Amino acid sequence: MIIGAPLFQSTGHLAFASSIYKVFSFVCHQIPERSFHLAGHQFAVCSRCTGLYVGFAVATLVYPLAHSLIRTDTPRRRWLILAAVPLVIDFSLTYFGLWSNTHLTRFVTGALLGVVAVFYVMPGLVELSSAFVRRFGRN
Repeated sequence: MIIGAPLFQSTGHLAFASSIYKVFSFVCHQIPERSFHLAGHQFAVCSRCTGLYVGFAVATLVYPLAHSLIRTDTPRRRWLILAAVPLVIDFSLTYFGLWSNTHLTRFVTGALLGVVAVFYVMPGLVELSSAFVRRFGRN
């Protein structure tokens, strides 16, 4: 839906595009200058959020190759914190006027955090689905 919004907007489906932008407005600032554009219209989220979603989606697909779906342990929390550090630095340096970040730096720092976040979210989803099957599965 992130790229669906500009595509729908460019093909004249304004009400549908507007609904998508509205939904994503709750999780992203949607500043046009900080967003990728497609067909002359901005994505439904900024470049950093696009990176988060793309990184998370790609890592979700690769996750079963890197980590058993039977295991529900997570890495140490420090890895999640370390993955957020480049994002915080990129944001902070721009905020304090010491650096001007770009679409690329925002996308890459978001993607890094999105990739690492999968290794914390997926074990919880695996455990939740296992508990659901144990409780409501076939008897």
